[in-house]
Amino acid sequence: MRSYLVKTPRLVQKFFSNYSWRIKTNEKEIYLTFDDGPVPEFTPWVLETLEKFNAKATFFCVGENIKKYPHIYLEIKDKNHSIGNHTFNHLQGWKTPTTKYVKNILKAESYLQDASDKQGNKLFRPPHGRIRPMQARILRKKGYKIIMWDVLSGDFDQGLSKKACLEHTIKHINNGSIVVFHDSDKSFKNLDYVLPKVLEHFTQKGYKFKAL
Repeated sequence: MRSYLVKTPRLVQKFFSNYSWRIKTNEKEIYLTFDDGPVPEFTPWVLETLEKFNAKATFFCVGENIKKYPHIYLEIKDKNHSIGNHTFNHLQGWKTPTTKYVKNILKAESYLQDASDKQGNKLFRPPHGRIRPMQARILRKKGYKIIMWDVLSGDFDQGLSKKACLEHTIKHINNGSIVVFHDSDKSFKNLDYVLPKVLEHFTQKGYKFKAL
């Protein structure tokens, strides 16, 4: 049995209205996001796959990975995708004291290299989607927009088949959906099957894939 919801309930989205769960639009637009990179084994493949469909996306990068692989990070920027902060060490907010958590995010910010200047905003996604209200308030005061999601693909789920991952992801996406994928080792067994098919399916239906 899954320990996560594929579709974030509207009641949750309404209750936590200070977070961004989806983009309100009547247009055929989808917002793909990729967490946990950049890494040389998987991020370049994601970039190549997106390019085949003229798709833009948003990459929530771990600061430690930017430090290790700055050339991959620069490739994301050069291809005009949006970039967000995903902490420096992939910290989970519920388990981390607020001062330490915010300090870790600011450390990651120092490696983002003018991404916010280029985009006009600062984006943050909490690892595992877990953040304390106080942590969120501090980040908003520092100019961050906290990005959650409308659809969680479950690409990281080792017990989920590729076909099941694809089917439930396609089923729950609609106009303005923010969709979570991961450019990581744990997720690639599903991602390499699901991402091209999601791009193909919705491109054929006239959708555009945009960055936040």
